[in-house]
Amino acid sequence: MKDKVLMKGTDALAEAAIQAGCRCYFGYPITPQNELPEYMARRMAEVGGVFLQGESEIASINMVLGAAASGVRAMTSSSSPGISLKQEGISFLAAMELPALIVNIMRGGPGLGKIAPNQGDYYQATRGGGHGDYRTPVFAPASIQELYDITMYAFDVADIYRTPVMILGDGMMGQIVEPTICRKRQKIDLPPKDYILDGARKRPSRIIRSLILDTLEMEEHNWKLKRKYDLMRGKLPQHEEFMMADAKLIIVAYGTAARIAKGAVKRARREGLAVGLLRPITLWPFPTQAIQEIAKKVKHFLVFEMSTGQMIDDVLLALGGKAECEFYGRPGGVVPTPMEITRIVGRYWVQKEILG
Repeated sequence: MKDKVLMKGTDALAEAAIQAGCRCYFGYPITPQNELPEYMARRMAEVGGVFLQGESEIASINMVLGAAASGVRAMTSSSSPGISLKQEGISFLAAMELPALIVNIMRGGPGLGKIAPNQGDYYQATRGGGHGDYRTPVFAPASIQELYDITMYAFDVADIYRTPVMILGDGMMGQIVEPTICRKRQKIDLPPKDYILDGARKRPSRIIRSLILDTLEMEEHNWKLKRKYDLMRGKLPQHEEFMMADAKLIIVAYGTAARIAKGAVKRARREGLAVGLLRPITLWPFPTQAIQEIAKKVKHFLVFEMSTGQMIDDVLLALGGKAECEFYGRPGGVVPTPMEITRIVGRYWVQKEILG
């Protein structure tokens, strides 16, 4: 077995990015993700990469755009308000079809909020966030090992589909420390970067742009992007199922909330309640088909989020009225215990008269 090392979430993510070949990091400080750029500031110098603290979040995301246009693997990170400032640049990346990684270590909101963990940025992440008709793949790890592995995978997804990709964590995921195997990058066949701007001395000049003034050309560009997003919907969805075989009630949760929910499922099982957990790993594309298959057998769902409720909309769309779905949330940075979620499950079980 490969040796495991204790790693903080932000450090694991940063090291995984470096192992994946990221050689440009541009960012601007904001808690609770500041350890990530701190790690990058040291490690980029050691691997011959570039670390630059921009004068703002807006400057940083546009530096990522420039690096991506030159063919370099580049990334940025921030926390909720900082990601809001980057949205125009993310829209530009999507329009120009440039690969990049954006990391959001979510904090409480809206507004400046507080630095405690929160899941209030789900809508922003999964609906594009910026202006225009675009989407970005969004991954939501639930352990430090998964955070490490998904970071490496996210860079490949970005290159394969020529798209910005987002990793959605939170203040707790960034700060916890867990045993982690620092795997080396598994190289795969990637499409050639025949679009990059690296000098036209021996080839015709190229143009990367998002300004398309011809209406029909702009329309076709939008349909082209949609075809790409439809392809992602068919290939990228991932989820985890936990204690689902005989479950009569399914909790749906992601990220840190899913860690708490998994503990609640274990407690509920000890109390004789047949509860299972479905954890979306990709928030976009959402694992709609998986939920639809489960709903053929299970008729009771409980969505748990550390927000007032956002992912529940995607669960309800997936269910299409084929099963009952309730919600329980704790916004504002509150981190409930598995015991609290178990009590909510027990109350729902009794109210709905679910058979044991």
